[in-house]
Parts: sequence; C-alpha cells; structure tokens
Amino acid sequence: MRFPFLAALLVPSLLTAEDLGWFKGNTHTHSLWSDGNDFPDMIAAWYKEKGYDFLCLSDHNTLNAGDKWVTEASIEKKKIALGPNVLGKYRQRYGDDWVETRTNDRGELEVRLKTLEEYRKKLEEPGKYLLVQAEEVSASFGKAPIHINAVNLTEVIQPKKDVQTIRETLRQNLQMIAEQAVKTGRPIIAHVNHPNFRWALTADDLAHVIEDRFFEIYNGHPGIYYAGEASRVDSDHERIWDIANTIRLAELNQPPLFGMSTDDSHHYHGGSSTSGRGWVMVRAAKLDANSLVEAMQRGDFYGSSGVTLEDMSFDKNTRTLRLKIKGEAGVKYHTEFRGTLKNYDRAVKEVDAPAEDPQPKRLQHGADIGKVLVSSNSLEPSYTMTGDELYVRAIVISDQVMTNPPQPDHVQKAWTQPVGWQK
Repeated sequence: MRFPFLAALLVPSLLTAEDLGWFKGNTHTHSLWSDGNDFPDMIAAWYKEKGYDFLCLSDHNTLNAGDKWVTEASIEKKKIALGPNVLGKYRQRYGDDWVETRTNDRGELEVRLKTLEEYRKKLEEPGKYLLVQAEEVSASFGKAPIHINAVNLTEVIQPKKDVQTIRETLRQNLQMIAEQAVKTGRPIIAHVNHPNFRWALTADDLAHVIEDRFFEIYNGHPGIYYAGEASRVDSDHERIWDIANTIRLAELNQPPLFGMSTDDSHHYHGGSSTSGRGWVMVRAAKLDANSLVEAMQRGDFYGSSGVTLEDMSFDKNTRTLRLKIKGEAGVKYHTEFRGTLKNYDRAVKEVDAPAEDPQPKRLQHGADIGKVLVSSNSLEPSYTMTGDELYVRAIVISDQVMTNPPQPDHVQKAWTQPVGWQK
C-alpha cells in the first residue's frame, strides 16, 4: 500500500471505550544530541516527573544512538541562565557512576551522551512511562526550513534537500519515512512541523503534498507565529489547517490533516523554548509505541496547550460530535465548532509576499473556509452535522493564560481532529 496510514483508517476498531485509556505525550523535543541544551536523560526525567505518559526525543537528523561525546565548554555555551552548571546538575541527579567523562587531546573535559537504549532502562516503567524513538528530519529548500518529525523509527533518515520545489522536497522526505514503515512493518507517523517557522509553508503546500497526514497546529517555540501576521495572508495556523483540509476534501479527494500540539523544547535552564507548553492526549489500548501511533493514525487523539477533555466522540449515525470538558473552578470555556460548507467560495486571490518571504506569492482564500458553525459555553458542547459540511472540528478556548506561554496572549486550548469527512 502506497500510504500505510490508510490501513489504520480503514480497519474498524473492535475495542470498546472500556478497553481504552488516555495517554499524555510530547512528540517534539531536543537534547544535546542536536541543538538542545541538556542531557536526554535529564529531559526525559523532567517529563516523567510532570506526569507525562510518553516522550519522543526528536533530535535533528540523528537518533539518540551511537557513541557521542560533547565538551563541557560547548554544553555551557548553550546554557541560558545563572545558577549551577549543566554538568553539575547532571552529576547531582545521577551520580558519578552514571556520568561518564574524559579529557580529550586538547585538554578539554568531555561527557558521553547516553543512548536511548541506556536511559530508557533507567526511566521507563511498563504501563506508566514510555520513551519512543523519533527524529526531526530537517531538510530545506533554499531559505525555507522543511522539518518533519518521524515517530517510532528504527533507523535514522538522512534528509533530501533542495529537491526541485518546496513541495517536492517535502514530498520526498515524507516518502522516505513511509518507506521505512513498509520496510519494518511497524506504524510510523510523520508530522510536518511549524509551517510558520521562517514562513516556510503555506496552506496550499500542505494541501497538495498528499503524503502528509499530520501537522503542528500548535508548537510552543516562540519563533513559530501560531497567529500568523497581517502581511502574510492566510498565515495563522487555524486558517492554514482549515484551508488545507478544505482543498484536500473538496478538490483533491484526499483525507484531511490531523493536528498535533507540541513543545519543540530546546532550553532547560531558562530561555525561550521550554517544556510543558503543548502536548497530545492519545486514546489507545495500552502504553505501547505501536498502539499510540495507530491511535493517532485513526485520529483518536487531541492536541492541548492546557485544556483537558474527559471525553470526545463522533457518532457516525447521528453525525454528532460531542465533547466533555474537564472544568476547573473559576475558569470559563468557549468551544467553537469550525468547518467548511460544500458550497464555499472557491475564489482565490494571488497576493505578493513580503520581500524576505521564501514564498514569492501567497494565495488568499475565501473567508467562509473554516468558519465558526456553532459556538458554546457549555462543559458538554456538541454539534450535529446537517449534511452541508465537508468536515467539522472543535477548538476549546479557556480564559486562562497558559503556564509559561511563549507569547503573553496565548491561552489554554484544546483541538480535536476533523470528523464527518469519511465517505
């Protein structure tokens, strides 16, 4: 099968609600294996202590495998904070029996980075905490970064750069990830990261690269520009998602994108790109890498930056999407059910992009794409489709600012996946 993810969509689940549980995880995290500024075992311990069920260390173009030594000087250069040094914190937590050091030919102190297989033995607990192998496959086309997180890998993937166009570069890297899934016989998801990082990707790019099935609706790095900007039309992430899904369903006869929420954390000693800002809640039969990935391939998950859902369901008979929000005292919640109607305005206007934009032109789509169909302030909001919609999705918006927000106006939210599009 050319697109192995379709198998998970086409095979009906025999599991009941009682067989499933919710698992909290982050799929986008960086360590000293690439451009993060802490040891992977320190990072993995933080997520475990904060109540996450699973974590993917996704360093750029490498797995946490092999023999790698880094100098203490290079580690401290990455640190952004006062206080105990990074190596000192590491030794304090794990002790000298775990921390391996040596002096190189230049007289510099080096530290060996632990591999995933080593630190998972120290931190994993069956049914309680899982570490999943991942990689941020980091390519580019010209000045446009094209980054894709591949989750549940067995082998490193070397990216293809500058392949004809932005879309073709994106397509060929996604195909390599899909080929590993076929080769190994294990489910792998690939999510396209931060379309607004250096304004690399548009909704039309994500729509027409049909090998893609996942993208980051939310990324906690402050340089990602979730809300877009006025000089770049249709550039906020919500518009990107709805435009891409509308084009896929109405024009290309392809499944929609599912939305991830992630940290993209790099800084663990102060700094701007920190942990705990975005995550996914996956409903799966067990805390197992294959089960988690298969659940996400089915769309049985939601993204969050602070809002928790006790339940979400779509009744295929009544065509009703229902949510149950876990309310907190004194907090108000507003749910928007968004979608595009089949008779939407298909007119597109070509608009000049800013001079530094990797996109020479941007396309402005009709305002009725992804419009709010119904809104609710209930803790148990629902929407019943009329038959006029291409799809519907929900975004739950809290009136509480996120814990440690990347931008001051970022409030806690949750995003469900588009439903009602299946034939």
